[in-house]
Amino acid sequence: MQNIIGEIFISFVYRSSILETAGQSPHICTSKFCVTDNEMGGEDALVGNVNKLMVTPPGYTGPPKKGHIVFDACIESGNLGRVDYISEFEFDLFIRPDTCNPRFRVWFNFTVENVRETQRVIFNIVNFSKTKSLYRDGMSPVVKSTSRPKWQRLPAKNVYYYRCPDHRRNYVMSFAFCFDREDDVYQFSYCYPYTYSRLQHYLASLERRNLDYLQREQLGLSVVPVCVEF
Repeated sequence: MQNIIGEIFISFVYRSSILETAGQSPHICTSKFCVTDNEMGGEDALVGNVNKLMVTPPGYTGPPKKGHIVFDACIESGNLGRVDYISEFEFDLFIRPDTCNPRFRVWFNFTVENVRETQRVIFNIVNFSKTKSLYRDGMSPVVKSTSRPKWQRLPAKNVYYYRCPDHRRNYVMSFAFCFDREDDVYQFSYCYPYTYSRLQHYLASLERRNLDYLQREQLGLSVVPVCVEF
């Protein structure tokens, strides 16, 4: 199965490079969920996470089927603002910028469900803002699923980080994946998430130890809003 994914991915990279050399775009947006940059006010205008967004082939009006992937980033520390359907096995994903720095786009964390067993996909995170990335040096995204709740890194050989002229010369990270369990919900993330809830649980465990040198006080509220402590 991994060999098949590799062949698909190599074909995709080869096809993209050929089109780029010819001055053509390898990405043609045909999804009914697709919104142009002018309509969005640019990629920086992404203001909300996708919420149980089912992406279907263009023109499809029938009932949902297995394999019509449902994307969701309305989870703690989630980030995914837009999904473009490219083909049955390829999707362009746009991440939202940081709250206080609209030009900084790095973090992603989202779930997918309603997949088919043995369904193979290529996800392209198309609007990274960093010139340099550890993805170029062997780092890879992490994944877990409902039946396998421990985070695992994707094979580095299935991950590519490159600059793409078809997305304002933003940096793109593409990775291939094969789903193996239809009933699982899969979660993909930039790296191991350290959530606010996990931090609160850790601070609460320290507080229960009644340490003389530990004191928690509220400094204010964030825009979410959640308590900001010091």
